[in-house]
Amino acid sequence: MIVRPEREGDIDAIRMLTETAFRTAPHADGTEHLIIDRLRAAGVLTLSLVAEADGTIVGHVAFSPVSLSDGSRGWYGLGPISVDPSRQGEGIGGKLIGEGLERLKALGATGCVLLGDPAYYSRFGFKPDPRLTLDGVPPEYFMRVAFSPVYGAGSVSYHPGFYG
Repeated sequence: MIVRPEREGDIDAIRMLTETAFRTAPHADGTEHLIIDRLRAAGVLTLSLVAEADGTIVGHVAFSPVSLSDGSRGWYGLGPISVDPSRQGEGIGGKLIGEGLERLKALGATGCVLLGDPAYYSRFGFKPDPRLTLDGVPPEYFMRVAFSPVYGAGSVSYHPGFYG
């Protein structure tokens, strides 16, 4: 399996994979594939990585910029992330996250936030931080990983592409 940036010919496969992966997820609203399309169309899909095995895309992760209410720059949001349901549990998501975070660091990012399960994402260095909040979300599920010892605080806003 290799992890690589998306190519133009991958877009339909990413859309289908994301739709399939989120179809039965209890927290999903069925628009995750549209989020990726809107971020791409707006030119703010900073990183779009795929996991490819035997010529088939089996995983995808998106990273896009987020805004902090204090004006701090260099923050990104992880998500959506999807793995082919028949391949979950093989470490594909972990490889995508690890590679994505390394690439964000190389771009000079300050940090990355996400909304997710602390039991899973803590292994990548994500943890809740009361200095960074997402309106309407329980603080234990909104987490960050910082790449710099000095960073901002406040309410985090995702790109409008997340909301339709």
